[in-house]
Amino acid sequence: MSRDYSSISRFGLTEPFNLQVARGQIAYHESVFKFGFNPDIDDSLETVWSEGGLYSYLSAATVLKVSSSSANDTSAGTGARTIEISGLDGDYNEISETVTLNGQTAVNTTQSFLRVFRMIVKTAGTGAQNAGVIYAGTGTVTSGVPANKYGAIAAGDNQTLMALWTVPANYTAYLLQTDVTVATTQNNKYATVHLVARPDGEVFQVKDKFVKAESSHHQQYDIPLKFEAKTDLEMRAVGDSSGADIAISAGLDIIYIKNVG
Repeated sequence: MSRDYSSISRFGLTEPFNLQVARGQIAYHESVFKFGFNPDIDDSLETVWSEGGLYSYLSAATVLKVSSSSANDTSAGTGARTIEISGLDGDYNEISETVTLNGQTAVNTTQSFLRVFRMIVKTAGTGAQNAGVIYAGTGTVTSGVPANKYGAIAAGDNQTLMALWTVPANYTAYLLQTDVTVATTQNNKYATVHLVARPDGEVFQVKDKFVKAESSHHQQYDIPLKFEAKTDLEMRAVGDSSGADIAISAGLDIIYIKNVG
């Protein structure tokens, strides 16, 4: 049976603004929750994403090669069969497309991507998840692994874990909160966590910084942090020693508003 859903505000009542944004009831407002995970950070600064190391950004919109480290991630395989890639084109406009996998053999995207935000497994075989690591990248692909990686779905995750995002063209973004959890099996080890932003044409700048050891941190910005169009946002972390063995997760809650008028 079909149902029509409506906001209670139509009846003279109120409901939370953020809920209205999520329901698509506030014109020109969009929301995104970007979250990432890095399983092993030591004494070098790394992006909070599943592949580790500092994330490298494309300098121009490029056709991406999509492949898997497993031959089972293919159109008739037991693993992932199709994935959806979301990101930005060369003009910083939001784009997405669905790609049918062909195991370790690369499949080209039909669109050119300047940024990759997220990759999600849409359909799969009997395994119900991606059997290998699924990549979107450029350069030579060896056993399903591209030379340059811009998106990666760890085996079994069915979507990317990337605590980074870029404000689309003609939008202004407002960061509402960040969340971080740090864990390690080592004693007396800690991570220094950085929220960084790179406005268009500039360099990455630290916008927040804190130290955590075996704990979680919730940072709410009562006055949201404002970021203009084309700004890259990213969560990074570094451990206090070479044997810190820190696992870290991080999330960014963002509302972005179309520039009108």
